[in-house]
Amino acid sequence: MKIICLTGGLASGKSTAVRYLEDKGAHIIDADILGHRAYEPGTGAHRSVIEAFGEDVRSPGDQIDRKALGGKVFGKPDQLKKLTDIVWPEIRRLAEKEIEKVQTTQPNKIVVLEAAVLFEAGWEDIGDEVWVISVDRETAIRRSMERDSAPREAVESRLDSQLSNEERANKADLIIYNDKAEAALFSQLDTAWEAIQ
Repeated sequence: MKIICLTGGLASGKSTAVRYLEDKGAHIIDADILGHRAYEPGTGAHRSVIEAFGEDVRSPGDQIDRKALGGKVFGKPDQLKKLTDIVWPEIRRLAEKEIEKVQTTQPNKIVVLEAAVLFEAGWEDIGDEVWVISVDRETAIRRSMERDSAPREAVESRLDSQLSNEERANKADLIIYNDKAEAALFSQLDTAWEAIQ
């Protein structure tokens, strides 16, 4: 079984790449989805978040009120770190649990872990290879403005808060460039997929 960790910045085309790889037969693990599951009642993270941030982040249905929690960490790096120190290990645990399950049931499957914060969370050691989807800054800004109807300043601010393309590239086993048409992205993915078969 081969495990690929796939990451990239804002509007780099991670989701498009992952959907394409899924069509080719990959088992996809989406860290964003696991992130939502990490907050569910009964998890260690659910308990720890309430202990760390107070009862007012608990909604009547015992869910975590993400809006209330967001208000406590937004623009506060120390509080955000406190939150990620709780949630990121739980996401990793859930990802590893899913990998184990695939290993048992479909040992020949290629697993792709998609995670925007792969390097920030230190998850790159989960995989055999790290693939980075890279897009130049102007293309990312244009795509994000079109997709999210977001003002340029907001998009630039989000990009500035992320790792740069260079920082990601330095840690990548493979860089896939997505500045051109989708066909060019798919062609690079085809080559990479064949190489790991």
